[in-house]
Amino acid sequence: MNHYFSDDNAGLKSSEAEINYVFNFTRFVFATDSGVFAKGGVDAGTDVLLKSLPELQAGERVLDMGCGYGVAGVVLSKTYGAGIALTMSDVNGRALDLARRNLQKNNPAGAEAVRVVKSDGFAALGGQFDRIILNPPIHAGKPVIYKIYGDAREHLSPGGALYVVVRKKHGASSHRQKLEEIFGGVAVLHAKKGVFVFEAACGGCAPPHPAPAF
Repeated sequence: MNHYFSDDNAGLKSSEAEINYVFNFTRFVFATDSGVFAKGGVDAGTDVLLKSLPELQAGERVLDMGCGYGVAGVVLSKTYGAGIALTMSDVNGRALDLARRNLQKNNPAGAEAVRVVKSDGFAALGGQFDRIILNPPIHAGKPVIYKIYGDAREHLSPGGALYVVVRKKHGASSHRQKLEEIFGGVAVLHAKKGVFVFEAACGGCAPPHPAPAF
């Protein structure tokens, strides 16, 4: 079985399509394909997440984790241009190929400035980020997602933040509880129609390891 949150697309027949999306009165056109998340149209969670993000600041290092075919990253690239240092990552090779193409399609002038990395979680991502945005792969399971939350904390700069969108039916309350456990505090940026956007701020960003027992 093929999953958008894995790289198991070998033998999966390609079935490309194009979808339209409008953000802040700007029209985007995205190529999609079989084996990637939300092939038929921009996921409502991703749309809400983008609309809930605080304004990014010049020079910030931004990670679009699990970028899929590139909706969030492409929108941020088009909106902020070279004002931010943007990285897009995913474990799904087909999705990353589409993300690169969609950058060229929608923001050819800025596409080369975006770092696109194949990575399983943070495995191939070094350094720290000021903002990490994530529409988590719910069907990968909570252990996988919660590990991403913990790893995200260790890859955030002091004062940085992780932004996560989760639906109520997918356990938003338990995700919020886990984020609070890892980060110590969570702000709710959106809570309507069963969709929640959480901001988990990094503060001093000391690694969240328990104190040794004596």
